Amino acid sequence: MGALQASFTSFTNKHGLGVACFIGLTVFFWVVFLIVLPQLAMVDFSFRYNLPQSQIGGANDVYTLDNYAYFFQGNDGTINTLDIGILVKTLVAALIVTLIDIAICYPIAFILAHSATGVAARLMVIGLIVPFWVNEILRAFAFRVLFGATGLVNGIGMNMGLWDVPIDFIRADVALYSGLVYAYILLMIFPIFNAVEALDRNQIEAARDMGASWWRVHWRVVLPIAKPGIASGATMVFMLTAGALAAPQILGGPSNLWFTQLIYQWFNQSANWQRGSAYAVILLLVCIGFVMMMMRVFKVSIGEIGR
Repeated sequence: MGALQASFTSFTNKHGLGVACFIGLTVFFWVVFLIVLPQLAMVDFSFRYNLPQSQIGGANDVYTLDNYAYFFQGNDGTINTLDIGILVKTLVAALIVTLIDIAICYPIAFILAHSATGVAARLMVIGLIVPFWVNEILRAFAFRVLFGATGLVNGIGMNMGLWDVPIDFIRADVALYSGLVYAYILLMIFPIFNAVEALDRNQIEAARDMGASWWRVHWRVVLPIAKPGIASGATMVFMLTAGALAAPQILGGPSNLWFTQLIYQWFNQSANWQRGSAYAVILLLVCIGFVMMMMRVFKVSIGEIGR
């Protein structure tokens, strides 16, 4: 509490009381009315029966654990392997997308922070940002066209003789993974860039002068500095990938069901908002638990991510 008060006082002294109050009220409104209250309403829904409108608020409208029990057992009392399997597959896919984004974005962020200068740096930033002016739905459909049976990837591969018949990249989830990796790439690059940018170039030069190889320089010098940025980017990418809906709907194969699609079905096709809310809460809790576990494994605190 003392640290928070000190931060507020420092911000007020620098920017004025009016700006500080405006930002404080805006953040308060955002957190309470757009995050906390909707989540509490969904939690309340998740513990209710799916009743007709005429019975809501009546004697039968009581709290229950049936919606959560259904996720684990289903109606027949056996283990609900289908829904549990879909959740596990979604989390594994989100982890894979996150790891691919880290592998792609780390070198880009490092080059942007310590190698690219002047026009080259500005062109790199523009090249990263401008494609995201296109709507996410349109970008997803672009990837479906790109990896389609008559798309550019199959066309080039067949013309070069790499394969004779079109490959079904949609059914193999190649299009889905590619679309998700691309969709959140900026959320990985800029946190890593902000962390790596603070690194003193002289530390890298000193390590090189002492005979350290490039991989050792990055492992011992750069990565410890970049770790909070990587953790911040990985958290955002993992959470957004696990909660994605548009990309799995458009790019997913016919047999590939994302957990968010399952939630969508409960809300819209089955008109069972109570069970859909329970599934949404389960996804939220599992994702938060997974992220907290990864933070503990990699020894990164929430304060380091916040920086």
